[in-house]
Amino acid sequence: MDPEAIEHYLADGHLRAEPFDGGFDGAAGGAACGDLVRFSLKIERGTVAAISFAAEGCAVARAAAAATAELAEGAAVLEAAVIDPDRVAAELGGVGPQGRHAVELAADALARALAGAAGSTLELASRPARGKRVLVALSGGVDSAVAALRERERGAEVVAVTLKLWSDQRTDSSKSCCSPLAVLGARGLAHSLGIPHFTLDLEDAFRAQVVGGFVEGYRAGRTPNPCVVCNGDLRIDAMLALSRRLGCSALATGHYARLADDGEGPLLSAAADPAKDQTYMLSGLRPASLARLRFPLAELTKSEVREIAAGAGLAVAEKSESQDLCFLAGEGKRAFLARKGGIGERPGAVVDRQGRTLGEHSGHHQFTVGQRRGIGVAAAEPLYVLATDAGDNTVTVGPRKQLATSRVRVRSATLHRPGRRVDRVRLRYHAKPLACVLAGVPAGEHRELELELREPALGVAPGQTACLMSGEVVVGRATIA
Repeated sequence: MDPEAIEHYLADGHLRAEPFDGGFDGAAGGAACGDLVRFSLKIERGTVAAISFAAEGCAVARAAAAATAELAEGAAVLEAAVIDPDRVAAELGGVGPQGRHAVELAADALARALAGAAGSTLELASRPARGKRVLVALSGGVDSAVAALRERERGAEVVAVTLKLWSDQRTDSSKSCCSPLAVLGARGLAHSLGIPHFTLDLEDAFRAQVVGGFVEGYRAGRTPNPCVVCNGDLRIDAMLALSRRLGCSALATGHYARLADDGEGPLLSAAADPAKDQTYMLSGLRPASLARLRFPLAELTKSEVREIAAGAGLAVAEKSESQDLCFLAGEGKRAFLARKGGIGERPGAVVDRQGRTLGEHSGHHQFTVGQRRGIGVAAAEPLYVLATDAGDNTVTVGPRKQLATSRVRVRSATLHRPGRRVDRVRLRYHAKPLACVLAGVPAGEHRELELELREPALGVAPGQTACLMSGEVVVGRATIA
């Protein structure tokens, strides 16, 4: 640590200490460590026109705040978004292990102030005069990291964004792709690659639209699919809006999907790796959104993605994937519904199709159509959940053959192409698409439709997404009624 550098920044008095009216504020630290750093940014024409700061605690924390402010003031927003703890430490002539915490606080406080700007409607950068700039959705996992690498390899100027969607002490942050811990990991990854990084905080909207819909769906006896809602109605369009304000021509994600154009505009198409294909989860996206999306992993398998990451020396090359919904990580559905939705144990009858009581369950919301395990009723042949009734709090069960249906009613349907184009439907994530017919229905929005299946489907669960397909191409989506 350079004592002269520390003294210089401790004596630095040219910056304001009060936040700006209409500025973008960020703070890090607090009671736990005793050090606190606050920044307020005034952004004009894509530049940090002015910055004010306040710092409490040790001398290094106060010097780190002043050094960070000096680095950011007058810089382009995209340049300020690259400032990391190493850059601040270098400005101070290096820091020891104790000082490392101080420079991390200062860099974090700056990132939080920039997050406020990212969540605004302000234009943050103009289009580059030469070349293309692309915003990459960076979660901190291997897929999005390789997407960023591939975009840079093709010559694009890359900017990264990470979504903050969920913060809950009961959630295992290490297993969630959108927790505060995930944001820190993704930011560190972006900065290690020299990529500007922004955080986009959508937690309030996520709680209301996605988590709220999930809870209400189970309360009503449905099995909702929150990821389809999140992608189609919230996160992708929010990142596309930010990409425009950052002067980017497109948004790239680490999803496994292709884009296809049939002459009438872009549509989703199945990825090269069928085991990783994510078109079902993206089926809520509108063609206007697809027009500004890129999927750099479209032609790759998961093993190839890991090889690319390992070859680039990325620490996330072997990072495992989370199998949970981001807001359920480490807790589980049953406990979450009881805690967040007040949907606890509610004993009711397990019945057959004739209404005869076969046993008792602890709550209809704990069962989904097609479920076999955990029914708790002994029978001569295996029993499956055929239906749940929220009003009567009953769970209807029967043999596997009674699950079969050749007609599926769907609601809230969106068709990007006429119904005659629909020849297959996927009724669950990674389920085999089933041949079907949807004749005489024009493109557009439809309150309710009925699909005629060419072969019986088993375990069609109300609330799940019906991904409507023409061959390998997604031409619409609906919700199973």
